Amino acid sequence: MTTPAGDAQRFEALYRAHYAAIVRFARRRIDASEVEEVVAETFAIAWRRLDDVPADPLPWLYVVARHLVYAQHRTIERRRQLAAALSAGHGRDPADVVAERERVLLALAGLPEPDREALRLVAWEGLGQRDAARVLGTSRVAFAMRLSRARRRLAAALADAEPADPACTRTTTMLEGQA
Repeated sequence: MTTPAGDAQRFEALYRAHYAAIVRFARRRIDASEVEEVVAETFAIAWRRLDDVPADPLPWLYVVARHLVYAQHRTIERRRQLAAALSAGHGRDPADVVAERERVLLALAGLPEPDREALRLVAWEGLGQRDAARVLGTSRVAFAMRLSRARRRLAAALADAEPADPACTRTTTMLEGQA
């Protein structure tokens, strides 16, 4: 077992030796404005998991950085989809938009917390079932069942208060995972 001072020295050597390579790796894959965030998080993970870092750390660091780059891509895609969904509602009466939002939030609030969390992880955080299962500390299959049940319960709750505007159906369908 290493000492905290030994861990710090090992991490500093790792950082000095591989920082530039991780920056180049990230630059080739994401927008320049996002590079520093990915690099910083890569090394933060390396620090937290220093005991897991192998003797030849560069490939391991690339894997960590790659996962973070993919997460950035998912975030960008979610933002793009959100912007598209918001622009699809452009021209609608703002009161209708607010009413639909309230209807969905009330239906969501009426669900049990495990259902709400499963839906939030997938719909709001943009996680896939495997990653969401990890967050909840369960298997992917168990999470898929939880998510399916949560979607059914949400659909039933929303059916109790059908929207008057067909554009509202598009919003709730996206939340239910059917878009």
